[in-house]
Parts: sequence; C-alpha cells; structure tokens
Amino acid sequence: MSGELAVGIHDLAFATTEYVLTHATLAARTGADVAKYHQGIGQTAISVPAADEDVVTMAATAAATIVARHGSDRIRTVVFATETGIDQAKAAGIYVHSLLGLPSAARVVELKQACYAGTAALQFAIGLVHRDPAQQVLVIAADTSRYELGSPGESTQGAAAVAMLVGAGPALVRIEDPAGLQTADIMDFWRPNYRNTALVDGQESIAAYLQAVQGAWKDYAEQGGRALTEFRAFCYHQPFTKMAYKAHRHLLRHCGLDAEAADVDRAVQPTTAYNSVIGNSYTASIYLGLAALLDSAVDLTGRAVGFLSYGSGSVAEFFAGEVVPGYRTHLRTVQHRAAIDRRQDIDYARYRDLHQLTFPADGGDHLRPRETSGHKRLYES
Repeated sequence: MSGELAVGIHDLAFATTEYVLTHATLAARTGADVAKYHQGIGQTAISVPAADEDVVTMAATAAATIVARHGSDRIRTVVFATETGIDQAKAAGIYVHSLLGLPSAARVVELKQACYAGTAALQFAIGLVHRDPAQQVLVIAADTSRYELGSPGESTQGAAAVAMLVGAGPALVRIEDPAGLQTADIMDFWRPNYRNTALVDGQESIAAYLQAVQGAWKDYAEQGGRALTEFRAFCYHQPFTKMAYKAHRHLLRHCGLDAEAADVDRAVQPTTAYNSVIGNSYTASIYLGLAALLDSAVDLTGRAVGFLSYGSGSVAEFFAGEVVPGYRTHLRTVQHRAAIDRRQDIDYARYRDLHQLTFPADGGDHLRPRETSGHKRLYES
C-alpha cells in the first residue's frame, strides 16, 4: 500500500443543539422506568433544536471550525447528506456555503438515502480527491430525528451535524478499499413529503439492519477486505446505542466467532459516548461514533476501524479505515465535549412546544425568536 495515495478524513468536528431533554424528564412524563431508556436502549438524553435551529445552522457551526483551521482555498466541493433537508430542490449546503463564505468556484450537492447518505458523501469525496489530490472536499452530515409524541420512537430522537474535511494525506483516518455493499427494497422506515415526523416499523427495522450487516460484510469479504479479527473497534450507525452492540454480536456470530460481552464492549463501547447523550442524528450518527472513538482514551495509532453504515429502505456499506499516527494532536475533544455540556436543560412542556413547530406552508414571512448563539438563516419567499 505504500505506493497508493492515502485519502481520508483530515479533520472532523460536530455540533449539536441549544437544548437537551433528559430521559429522566421523559420518563417522568411517560411513566416509564428510566432504566428502559438508560439500559434498554442505551440513551440518557435527547438533543432538541431551538426554534431557530435546523440542519443548516448545525452544519454551519460544525463546519466553521474546520474552515477556520484549514482555510477554504482548496475546498472545491461541498457534499451535504441529510434526510431532513429544508427544500426539495435547493441543496441545504448552498446556505452553508454562503454562511461560511466559501469560494464561488465550487460545486455543492445534497445527498439522500436515509441514515446511509453521509457515507455515500464520504466515498464520493474520496473519489474526487483521487481524481485531483490538490483539492479538498467538505462533507457534512446533519439531521434532526423526529417521531410522534408518545410513540415508541420518541425516546430515540436527537439532532447533530458532523463536518469532515476529506483530502490526501489525512491527519485522522485513512479510508481503505474495498467496500462491501448491500441494497434491499424494505419498508422499515420512511417519511413521505406530507409528514413532519417519520414512520417506522421498529422490529422490521432492527431485522433489516441485521440483514444489512450480514450482507454488507459478505460483500466486503468477497471483495478481499480485512479479516474481522484485524479490527480494533467498530463504528456502527446508532439509531440508539444498544443497536451497535446488537449489530456487533450478530456480525461476530455470523462469522463463527464468540460474542463475549467483554469483547463486544471493547469493540463498540468507546463509540457510544456522544450518541448516548445526543440521540439519533441519522446521517451524522456513525461519524459521531467515530468522533467519540477518536476522543476516547484508547490509543488507536495504526489500528484498523470497521465502519457499518446503514440507511433504512435500505442501503448498507461496510468499509475500513486506519487511524493515522499523530492523530491525537488534531482532535477537537474539548470542543466536542463543550458542545454537549453547553446545552440548556428543558422541561417536557418546552420540548413539546418545540416539537410541534412546523414549517410555514403559505409562502409568507414567519419570524421566529432568536434563541441560539450560533448561525442563523433568513428564509425568504
């Protein structure tokens, strides 16, 4: 591999919301035992967007620190992955491009395929850099997950954005070939245009996820990928953190290996710290897992990390990355923890009011109060 061009994640930053609803508060409202959330699904809190926050504001906040550190002269492409975009035609990334003052000589595009699209954006970016190693690509994955109040999915909600700078000679993680792929037409989760909240068949979605893990791994192995035992850690899409553990146990057993609890914890637990307190951020989820892993105390220098990206409907991909020597000097651990700690705790009534806010449908001007200290966007008819 010494003669190959190393391409991967050069920088990574994330942002989340102004508010947080704890699962203790949610349990007090629903009457559920809080252990149902803490131990059952592995979640302790939900990031809740303020009235003036959405995927664009979170994305701009995450990406701004990357541009501040590296500049924008080499960024010729912005790929924005989301399933909660704000327009059916105009890419949300164009607003981010404007907010950050990126060069006009750039392409901007939005990708959609449920929670998988962030990985599609990363792989597309890698292809662009291989074609022109002088350029860098800004990849953004940002989402807000919303389910009906009182529904089983309510406790898994969340919101965040992850921004990644992809380029040659990456400082964090070199992304390897090959990738294992799986697509199947499954109605486990969907959100039609006429709905503000998603619909999900929970048991079908879990079964589809596990089927996708198995299929993507099979293709990865057939493409000549690494042996399972070579990986130090695994970043899975985390609709709730316990799903990552379930997926890894399934993969180990599928490969004929013991799924001892200690081994599963060692491979998965370091990836769950941020998702457990943010909730499901759809396209951003797997890369929040990577951020948590890199920010953890585990020294990953030169070690292989497995990635299993899943998007309902469904598309899945398994690929590998190798952590670059010296990666610790480029981490944003303090910034990431501050983004979580700065959130303001809200009660259920305030959360409910925010949850019920919807986009105007009449084309008129609708001003919302300034609540956040981050970026804001002006909508015009």
